[in-house]
Amino acid sequence: MADTNYDLIVLGSGPGGYVAAIRAAQLGLKTAIVERELLGGICLNWGCIPTKALLRSAEIYHYMQNAGAYGLKAAEISADIDAVVKRSRGVAKQLNQGVTHLMKKHKITVHMGEGKLTAPGKLEVKGEKGTETLTAKNIIVATGARARDLPFAPADGKRIWTYRHALVPPEMPKKLLVIGSGAIGIEFASFYKDMGAEVTVVEMLDRVVPVEDADISAFLEKSLKKQGMTILTGAGVEELKATATGVSAKIKTKDGKTETSEFSHAIVAIGIVPNTENIGLEALGVKTTKGHIDTDAMCRTNVPGLWAIGDVTAPPWLAHKAMHESVIAVEAIAGNHPHAMDVRNIPGCTYCRPQIASVGLTEAKAKELGYEVKAGTFPFMGNGKAIALGEAEGFTKTVFDAKTGELLGAHMIGAEVTELIQGYTIGKTAELVEDDFIGTVFPHPTLSETMHEGVLAAFGRPLHI
Repeated sequence: MADTNYDLIVLGSGPGGYVAAIRAAQLGLKTAIVERELLGGICLNWGCIPTKALLRSAEIYHYMQNAGAYGLKAAEISADIDAVVKRSRGVAKQLNQGVTHLMKKHKITVHMGEGKLTAPGKLEVKGEKGTETLTAKNIIVATGARARDLPFAPADGKRIWTYRHALVPPEMPKKLLVIGSGAIGIEFASFYKDMGAEVTVVEMLDRVVPVEDADISAFLEKSLKKQGMTILTGAGVEELKATATGVSAKIKTKDGKTETSEFSHAIVAIGIVPNTENIGLEALGVKTTKGHIDTDAMCRTNVPGLWAIGDVTAPPWLAHKAMHESVIAVEAIAGNHPHAMDVRNIPGCTYCRPQIASVGLTEAKAKELGYEVKAGTFPFMGNGKAIALGEAEGFTKTVFDAKTGELLGAHMIGAEVTELIQGYTIGKTAELVEDDFIGTVFPHPTLSETMHEGVLAAFGRPLHI
């Protein structure tokens, strides 16, 4: 009989779960991880990673179609959606195997099956070989979340899709409806538009990517419309019906009119539902809010020895937030004294075309909180590297506290900004002020120079515009 007693059990092997297990093993804790499907969870297998693989293919296809702008010629260009998807699935498989290797390397025991809390410190696992009960002084719940369905039109995988269906489409959509313009919706809208689909995006709120700074939203909407997308903000889908040949949608627009339009497929991207059902939370009296588990700054729940991280807890629902939380929780379990998470220092990235990245407060939020702000914007068209790349679309915006010089927020749209934002994130985490950014030497020619200029612009001294 295998040993079933551990120092720590992690329920769920997504980015938060597997990182928690690795850090625990590094700290000398005897660790087990429980997973019902694939190591790496949704992010690695059905979310972040395969989506980026798809978007990379679409990006290259876009460049091929615009080769003439670079003095190049490309003839008989075409896209094979099946081959694109196959590459994406291969990337996900490679990383799944990588997590499997990491579990073996760190001597973490993997139990495949459905996990359920039966008592404090006890977890029942139902797998192919039967049921076993694992025990540990501490258990971390990292069960993640899943896509939210429209209540009147659940996804069928044929005509009405969630992100998971959109990753492995049964066919290439000709006329696609995307419901919701958050990161997931906009990324798929961007991918399928670049692959040749006619795309309509419907957003209930008054602007696309509504969590972003208003200037970012306005710029993105203008860019997407220029690419040929139809963008309907302040609108809602009141009815969605799948047929054998397509989807019929009744859409109420911002002027109050209701129109029925036909599409080949629809992607529903209206948020997530935490995976908290049937894992034993109710029996233990675990406190939740709207289904998400309540935790303190160290990721503890109200039940001693039970911890929770990632999408199953409070927002923002981001893989890197889950990873960071996992380390906080494990360090606390090990008796160390980690710093609590500061959600103001968590960057967000959207990998549409053009890319979006941000950290901290928007200008409107900063003013709402009572700050006297200095905000500045620097356009990519003033950056030599952006022009040389043929990527002069976009800008960098910074928001500072006028009284203290503290960086309150940074917002970027344009080429590779998802790679650039970490510079501002480090600065914000280190509590740098404007003089620190202004006094830093940025290499030339690089896109990162827009970050320097974005700070200079906030203080009325940009150099290249």
